[in-house]
Parts: sequence; C-alpha cells; structure tokens
Amino acid sequence: MRTIRLGVAMALAIAFVSSRAAAGPYSDDLSKCLVSSTTNEEKGTLVKWIFSIAALHPAVSSVSAVTDAQRTDLNKATALLFETLLADRCKKQTKDAVKYEGTNTIQEAFGVLGQAAMMELFTNDAVAGGLQEFAQYVDEKKLSTVLKASKE
Repeated sequence: MRTIRLGVAMALAIAFVSSRAAAGPYSDDLSKCLVSSTTNEEKGTLVKWIFSIAALHPAVSSVSAVTDAQRTDLNKATALLFETLLADRCKKQTKDAVKYEGTNTIQEAFGVLGQAAMMELFTNDAVAGGLQEFAQYVDEKKLSTVLKASKE
C-alpha cells in the first residue's frame, strides 16, 4: 500500500506537466469517477497541495511562503480526499481498475484528476492574465524571424 500511496502522491504532484499514458477502460472509468466525484473546493485543495509540495524545491522556495503547518494540513486533507475517493465515492471503479489493469491505474487516474484540477486553476481569469503578462517582455520581431525560418 505504501508503494501505491507514493505513486499516487508523485502522480498528483507532477500531473500538470506529465502526459497521459494509454489507459485501459477500467482506468478511464476510475479517472472519470475521480474527476466527477471531486468538488471544486476539493480540486482547490489538491492544487494547493501540489503547490505546497513544489514549494519545497530550492528553485522556488524563495518565492513561496508555505509554512510547515500549512503543508501538514494540506497533506492531511489530500490524504483524506485520496481515501474517500478510492474507498467510498469510486470504490467499484477502484476495485475493477486494480483487478483488471493493476495498481498503476490509481496513479494514472489521479494524474488525470490532478490535470483537471490544474486546468481549473489556469482557466481562472487572474491566473490566465498573469500567464500572459510575460508577453510584454518577449521580442516578437526576434521570434518572428526564427518562426519564419522554420517554415522554409
């Protein structure tokens, strides 16, 4: 079970940058159940948890103010969500996916949930605007030259 938890934790933490491997029908069913059974508030908790884990990396720790207490609270909330989704809300889909496609289906399904949660984060108007702010610093003329050359 520790291996499953570690795999799921890793999948959750990197879900927004990973591409999805080919999944079977039971993994797809589990993914759909996880996404549809998670509230927007719970997806927000998941995004905060991913952020709090990423904030541990030395490259970003200087621009993050996540405290150890906040991270502990987010770990507890995410663990409870993980248990609730697998053991209650999506119990049948979890059993079937593991039975027919193996324990990796849990990691794949939580990866999909993480992607859905991150998608909601990045579609927020303020976040989308923040993502576009960097455009004012891009030398469009320089890029245009490179892009034109790539079409030739």
